[in-house]
Amino acid sequence: MPVNIDEDNLKQGLLGLVVALVEIIQEVLERQALRRIEGGRLNDAEMERLGMALYDLNEALDNIKRDNDLEEAVRSVRDGLDQVADEVLDKFANPESWTVEEKV
Repeated sequence: MPVNIDEDNLKQGLLGLVVALVEIIQEVLERQALRRIEGGRLNDAEMERLGMALYDLNEALDNIKRDNDLEEAVRSVRDGLDQVADEVLDKFANPESWTVEEKV
């Protein structure tokens, strides 16, 4: 039985996933940069370069999303990842919920 693949939908989904993952990595990089700045581990020139690099990355991601009409695809991926992360964190915070699911 042949599988019909909608190439446009596949492209949107895959590119949306990649952009969403890069956005998440960018957020982690921003948090790490703030920790370094607050810890006094960066000089003024390093802070300037880091700030410009993060700004350029943000602009590039915005352009990719806009040029490829990916805003909704990225939002959907991020929402799905947030839901999975919430469920995993809830399991770690409430291990008694594991036994409830096993009985079902």
